[in-house]
Amino acid sequence: MRHFAKEYTDKLISLLQNIDVDALTAIVEALEKTRGRIYIIGNGGSAATASHMVNDLGVGLKRRDIRNFDVQSLSDNTPVCSAISNDIGYENVFFMQLKERICKEDLLIAISCSGNSENILKAVKYAKTQATPIVGVTGFDGGELKILSDINFHIQTPKDEYGLVEDMHMILDHIIYSYYIDKANK
Repeated sequence: MRHFAKEYTDKLISLLQNIDVDALTAIVEALEKTRGRIYIIGNGGSAATASHMVNDLGVGLKRRDIRNFDVQSLSDNTPVCSAISNDIGYENVFFMQLKERICKEDLLIAISCSGNSENILKAVKYAKTQATPIVGVTGFDGGELKILSDINFHIQTPKDEYGLVEDMHMILDHIIYSYYIDKANK
């Protein structure tokens, strides 16, 4: 275990040292430009990250009187997600929630380690038809989401390095959240 833990943390440190600060800056600029709602989507661990981002960017900043982002994770409503999945297919779970709702004043943050999740891509492609800016948060080789994104925060790793990619995606959230707190305290 010691050897594995050391190897894992060394990989994580290497990823942290090579974090894309330009992408981080562009994401904060996109958040600042958003005049509508910020939608966040993800599956599995990425859904958990989406929920955590809503907590931090929504409630966490609002309760400190720092920012009042209108932010929603489309992964959080189990009855809606299961109804859409059961009735018309899981590939529609985010698309149907965005259909005739998302617009160019909004922002869509799509989190996908592979960048190839069908339900993520369908939602992103629809949002693009509505001229909604897309922030892609990806790993591995980035997949199609990396290509479709207007801004991409990418963690290049071998395929299936979910732990490292998801760690870095959560760190993205905490960097942005902490940036706003630090800025407010100066």
